Amino acid sequence: MQTTPTKQTPSLYRHRVGDIVVTAILDGTLQGAFSILQGMPEEAMAGEMAAAFRPGQPVLSISCYLIHAAGRVILVDSGAGANEMFDGGRLPAGLNAAGVSPDGVDTVVVTHLHPDHTGGLATPDGRAVFRNAELLLHEDERRFWLDGPVREGMEPYFAAAKAATAPYAGAMRIVSGGEVAPGISLVPLPGHTPGHSGLRIASGSQQMLLWTDIVHLPLLQARHPEVTIAFDFDPEQARAQRRRLFDEVATDRLLVAGTHMDFPTFAHLERSGEGYAFVPQRWLPQL
Repeated sequence: MQTTPTKQTPSLYRHRVGDIVVTAILDGTLQGAFSILQGMPEEAMAGEMAAAFRPGQPVLSISCYLIHAAGRVILVDSGAGANEMFDGGRLPAGLNAAGVSPDGVDTVVVTHLHPDHTGGLATPDGRAVFRNAELLLHEDERRFWLDGPVREGMEPYFAAAKAATAPYAGAMRIVSGGEVAPGISLVPLPGHTPGHSGLRIASGSQQMLLWTDIVHLPLLQARHPEVTIAFDFDPEQARAQRRRLFDEVATDRLLVAGTHMDFPTFAHLERSGEGYAFVPQRWLPQL
């Protein structure tokens, strides 16, 4: 007797930017709560989400990105790994489905050192998962999480950041921005963390912005950019960064993608009333 399937298959989606191919890979989810969001009454947030067919407490998607550019294989973040805070760890299956082995990754860009972005970097016994890769990180992110004092109440986060990056100590490239690979530039977007960064990807006449954690609940924060999340290091800066990028992306009609955007994450942003609305990219069978 056949059993009824209850789990999704590995989820990935490819998008071409000129000669560069960007693949979104769904690593998993995080069960959130409206209580960790600020800038709007909880009841109002819950009501808006329910009206948009998202009842109950919010669930955040977690995605990673694989970039093929000029013969390079670049991974952007590593997902949650085995961290029990998350329902994650699907990146390895996604990489396998994409035809890429961990040893075939030559660069891992860490957009910031939160555990849902670094949990897949190291094995439980402290070895590098991506043995042939250099780890690329913004200098302000290293300074805060790896070199600076441990903040009271955040000890587990600092410990996780150090454990995840330790296997790459001899293969770490620290940057402040600018081009990190052909057609790929690191864009500092501080606020969520001190060294939080995105990637601007450009080839020929095409470009897109991988803006990482500019939004966590895209449906809600598009309508209310003022809403912040408890994980923001500097909520005011994060809010200002989001408003600035929303205006830029909507004005320039720029394609964006981000870690916590609804999978497969690629979308445009349009002005809608006093806020904005995401327009998801339609699925295409071939690049």
